[in-house]
Amino acid sequence: MSKLDPYAALKIKEFNIFLFVRFLLVFGWSMQFIVIEWQVYSITKDPLSLGIIGLMEIIPAFSMALFAGHIVDQKEKRNLLALCTSAFSLISLGLFLLTTESIIANWSTNAVLYSIYGLVFFGGFLRSFFGPTIFSLVALLVPKKIYPNAATWSTSTWKTASVSGALAAGFLISWIGVDKTLCLVFILVLLSLACTFLIKKKPILNKKIGEPMRESLKAGVRFVFQNKAILGVLTLDMIAVLFGGTVAILSVFAQDVLKVGPEGFGLLNASISMGSIVTMFLTTYIPINKNTGRKMLISVFIFGLSIIAFGLSSIFWVSLLALFVSGAADGISMVIRQTILQLKTPDDMRGRVSSVNSMF
Repeated sequence: MSKLDPYAALKIKEFNIFLFVRFLLVFGWSMQFIVIEWQVYSITKDPLSLGIIGLMEIIPAFSMALFAGHIVDQKEKRNLLALCTSAFSLISLGLFLLTTESIIANWSTNAVLYSIYGLVFFGGFLRSFFGPTIFSLVALLVPKKIYPNAATWSTSTWKTASVSGALAAGFLISWIGVDKTLCLVFILVLLSLACTFLIKKKPILNKKIGEPMRESLKAGVRFVFQNKAILGVLTLDMIAVLFGGTVAILSVFAQDVLKVGPEGFGLLNASISMGSIVTMFLTTYIPINKNTGRKMLISVFIFGLSIIAFGLSSIFWVSLLALFVSGAADGISMVIRQTILQLKTPDDMRGRVSSVNSMF
């Protein structure tokens, strides 16, 4: 098998199943996030409510990250993914029920709103486990020599699902309504759960099963800060995230600045991922294997400029273009980042390293 074969990872059956499962999960999660943002802002008309949604997700995701990484390194990955997906299906079911006519008619606005916040909080808790589990599972499905190819396809699948979910959410809100859209999310999550069991159980490569959590976490953090390549890409990622925080309030820009409906809101969300997808598929055929550090720095710089342009724009097509460029730049840095993480991280420490990555 050629090292430059762009389809090397796709020739492995279980990896294809994994990509399908990941697509369904991210597609559903992306749809759900956008629908909930739209619904909450429609109820409150207060940008602060969107900030609360972000806090409700990020607080548990951040605070549980290291613990989740420790658990992932101690447990079998296929079953852990199935468990997380099962819990995600319960969240999707709960959000669907909260948007049905009977609940809206009989519950107060605050009761519905606080219940949504509670489920989003639980989703943040799950998010802390999903990332490390998926990152660790990829390495168990393909041989090490095609890690870069597998990382590119996995990340491209994630971005493709994000753009598809964002587009679908915007149009489905206007076509079938919020409640039916969330019902569809619930069905997709159940389908992904069923497909997860088509992947065989994988061996636990961590030789220190039962290691005290404190020692395990110290080892993971120490490894990250002693590895210059990993620490470098995580630091750049953190800088990019600081610039990219604007996308958390896209619904405000859509409704109050650009004056577009749910379809336009979906396009704004999707344009970011569209840019990423274009560059990711290009890197599948044209691998980025020279001057990677310089290319990553340039891509982060372009990303920051495009986000600034979006913040200053009041014209819809200019905003779309700015977000597309930001996604394209982020796509390059993301491929480089994921490839370095996959190649430099030991098998027995993937969960913890991925968790530290999520905190950056």
